Amino acid sequence: MRKTIFAKGEFYHIYNRGTEKRTIFLDESDYTRFKESIVEFNVVDPIGSLFENSFRKKNQLGGSTSKTENEKLVNIVAYCLNPNHYHFILQQVADKGIEKFMQRLGTGYTMYFNNKNERSGALFQGKFKAVHIDSNIYLLHVSAYVNLNDLVHQLGGRTSKSSWDEYTKRSYKDGICEKKDVLGQFRTKEEYVTFAKNSIRGTMERRGLLDEPILLEE
Repeated sequence: MRKTIFAKGEFYHIYNRGTEKRTIFLDESDYTRFKESIVEFNVVDPIGSLFENSFRKKNQLGGSTSKTENEKLVNIVAYCLNPNHYHFILQQVADKGIEKFMQRLGTGYTMYFNNKNERSGALFQGKFKAVHIDSNIYLLHVSAYVNLNDLVHQLGGRTSKSSWDEYTKRSYKDGICEKKDVLGQFRTKEEYVTFAKNSIRGTMERRGLLDEPILLEE
């Protein structure tokens, strides 16, 4: 039985990796598919597969959706997709929202990945892991950890996809994150960048990983 109890309105750090530490994102199309799944599966009413949902949308008059279909299970606060694992900060906004969202996301992406690569069986290492973010300062530091997780693992940004640009670019479009609970505590995005750099620097120093200054594009 899972130790973490998910409550509406609360924030959680969610993460998991590929079974046997295997790569779960092999190319750009895999990242794209997973990000599409994050958006499409985050609804109260089940949608079936992404293919079924896209077909349904095409056949809706004027592309309209009902109010219920637009109700979300969770708020995506931040994310990072690394080659063999992922991180989220999720806020639950519907009953059992996190469990439903993660079950749909994991099942849907596994079916896509297995079909694409002619394999079978589990893709992820058991149930996703969850940690309750029980304080505001913890939320701020976890946001830095997730947004800059590629630095923690020294992967290089081109091999990972995260919400960092959503948080820091002035003209970023097509974002999927609810950022106000984090960015609303800073006067500017530049102030958040400074905080995040200092936070991640502290994390890497504690792990003995920091040999040189952290450099990020502004």
